Amino acid sequence: MTTYNELAGLRVNYVSSDPTLNTGNEGQVWYNSTSGTLKSLVQIQAWSAGGNLSTSRGYLGGCGTQTAGLAFGGYTTVNVNATEEYSGYTWAAGGNIGTTRRTLAGAGTQTAGLAFAGYTTVTSTATEEYDGAAWTAGGSMGTSRYYPGGAGIQKAALAFGGGIQPGGPGTLVSSVNSTEEYDGSTWTAGGNLGTARRQLAGAGTQTAGLGFGGYTGPPAIANSITEEYNGSTWTAGGSLNTARKALAGTGIQTAALGFGGNVIPTNTAVTEQYDGSVWTNSTNLTTARSTLGGAGTRSAGLGFGGYSPLSSATEEFNSTIFSPATGAWASGGNVNTGRYRVGTAGTQNATILFTGKLTQSPATYSSATESYNGTSWTTLPATVGTARYSLGSAGTQTAALGFGGYAPSLPAPTRVTAATESWNGSTWTSGGNMNTSKFSLAGCGTQTAALAFAGSTATALTTASESYNGTSWTNTPSLNTARGYLGGCGTNTAALAFGGGNSPSVSAATESWNGSTWTSVNSLNTARGYIAGFGSQTLAGAAGGSPNGSTNLALTELYDGTAWISAPPMATARRVSGAGTGTQTAGLVSSGFIGPAASTATEEFTGAQTTATASTLTTS
Repeated sequence: MTTYNELAGLRVNYVSSDPTLNTGNEGQVWYNSTSGTLKSLVQIQAWSAGGNLSTSRGYLGGCGTQTAGLAFGGYTTVNVNATEEYSGYTWAAGGNIGTTRRTLAGAGTQTAGLAFAGYTTVTSTATEEYDGAAWTAGGSMGTSRYYPGGAGIQKAALAFGGGIQPGGPGTLVSSVNSTEEYDGSTWTAGGNLGTARRQLAGAGTQTAGLGFGGYTGPPAIANSITEEYNGSTWTAGGSLNTARKALAGTGIQTAALGFGGNVIPTNTAVTEQYDGSVWTNSTNLTTARSTLGGAGTRSAGLGFGGYSPLSSATEEFNSTIFSPATGAWASGGNVNTGRYRVGTAGTQNATILFTGKLTQSPATYSSATESYNGTSWTTLPATVGTARYSLGSAGTQTAALGFGGYAPSLPAPTRVTAATESWNGSTWTSGGNMNTSKFSLAGCGTQTAALAFAGSTATALTTASESYNGTSWTNTPSLNTARGYLGGCGTNTAALAFGGGNSPSVSAATESWNGSTWTSVNSLNTARGYIAGFGSQTLAGAAGGSPNGSTNLALTELYDGTAWISAPPMATARRVSGAGTGTQTAGLVSSGFIGPAASTATEEFTGAQTTATASTLTTS
């Protein structure tokens, strides 16, 4: 039988702890002697569909991030001045740019953006600054040009290359090699590109910029040239694998993404990643196109608009490194009463599920209680005193707590409730009411030491947080971000809150609670609400959810106390707020909403996706 050693020329490395997981280890295989597991490292790269632009267009400018992108200007059959802001799922109208134009460049963020150069009926020197609502005029460029490369931020931007018409409109276009640097008010000359060109892409910063691809000619030639800028001088970098023009770029000088473009005369979907010296082919765009806008980073990119022909399509690029041997979902026994926005408590093999919503229209709900033994669910004779949904929960299978929520059976002014109920393994008993009546909240802790946080009152989302001692609730300091349908886990002195929101706005914000203060930490990779949480403050899991209140997700992310990383998804995409229990190494998600019906699915997560501690991976 062929062995790995014969195939790869190396033996499987035998180590006591996992190596640092980075792209340099991709494809490696090792045996962890401590856990007794054989592991490998895989990098998953993929483009996925995002929300369409409201205005289909090409030759537009772009900047920002994957979850806070900005698109402005461009061309349909005429030049346009429309600005759109991306939330991570949908585009919304922003303030129009002052100078209607196409083939302009951009830099900065959604709330501090910069638009410069372009073409009206002539090439333009116009610069405009965006504050998240409106554009205002900035300092004019020294060289009027269209389709340059752009990089940097609003107050420290870089423009390079582009095209000019020395004889005015209708004359032959010439490419330029000039570079200009913007300080927030004035453009000044920088070092010239080595190769004059237009329709090139840019990435990086003013002092560490990157320009790649583009168009020289006549004759019409798409090129693969890459150049790196150090704040004064351009030097040659590694060439693109696919020569092209009118492509988009994003990222930084040592970690860039180039995608789409035109190889003359055909549009391409080719995507390449740059590591500071070499371009490597990656997963192609779904839609081949040129003259598109770009934003984000190498590992979380955004492409939008362009010609394919004329397009409104948005695509999101995600590159994630994970070891697939460290975690997996498996089907468990189905719940007896399919429902969503439930209360749960317990562990993977000993969970209680109670109350929840049965149908959306007309809205019906349940007061039923079920218990899980790791194999099957049993409906218990006891029902909750106040049937409700979108409540918070905490505790164990035999000592659970349900609090808050929405109770349609109550009189209209009190349907958003503060009611608390305790479960002793056989009976539900009323406890002390919360100080703030709310629903779509999260909870964690135990029956006698619980925490309730965020959610929505009858009128607005809230940041309110409260602690329960088994008898009464006490207000604690508030969260930083108001939201509902968020995930939560941990204890009442060491909790984690993540995601949340409701259509049309969702959040990726994560906050950590130390018993006295909520502190913002690294956000989820994918913003979403209706999310299930399990685990602890430093070893947490987030599963399922929705980015917009209508699309269901199967995504799983795991938190190691520092950052969220992607893990294998659930088998069933669904909205699962309140439906998670257990630990990061033994989690459980049950029920949920799959639209238009409630789900009965139970899934068990085994394994963990935590950051490794070893510094290198070697072969022997």
